[in-house]
Amino acid sequence: MALSTAPPADSVTVCLDEMGPEGAKSFPGARLVRIGPTSERRGRATQEADYGRRGAGYVFGAFRPATGEAFTVAYEGRTIANWVDFLGRVDGWLEPTIGRVYAVLDNLSTHRALDVLLWALAHPRWEFVFQPTYAAYLNLIEPWWKVLRSLALQGRRFESWEEVARAVEEGTRYWNAHRHPFVWGRRQRHRAARRAGVARLPLAA
Repeated sequence: MALSTAPPADSVTVCLDEMGPEGAKSFPGARLVRIGPTSERRGRATQEADYGRRGAGYVFGAFRPATGEAFTVAYEGRTIANWVDFLGRVDGWLEPTIGRVYAVLDNLSTHRALDVLLWALAHPRWEFVFQPTYAAYLNLIEPWWKVLRSLALQGRRFESWEEVARAVEEGTRYWNAHRHPFVWGRRQRHRAARRAGVARLPLAA
């Protein structure tokens, strides 16, 4: 947690993860459609079943909580080779002047593969910080995936995995243009103050 809120000087914390598998299908929106809004009977919005057998893949992501910057790449599979390729892309995305990169990620076997450890040896400024089991909330990219889904996928229909990849790229670009830092912790819900009034007496039986 301290790495996300107050990383050491000359260092950066990057949260890494994969989203998916995501399929090329119809993603439901958040808007309800009324049938005959002026009539007494109103129906519930429905959507035709879409099983998304038009291609699928994963979205690999890197997220900097301190600045809110995000970086995503779409792959057709969650393989060791794709993960090593993604790490190289993230390393190029980060400023070369950064002395230390703390990468927060889960304990997926792909993240601990021999090729990944060899990559880390060849990039000494990187240090992998594996989150404890059942502690996904420590990785701040997890809540950001929900933001990306709403920007890129929600309410849209995709005919191919390539369309999904383009939508994710556009959604990430939009987020980076309007980004804000993420702070670890429980979100506080603000409730309106209750108005003073007279309590209603119970009805007599």
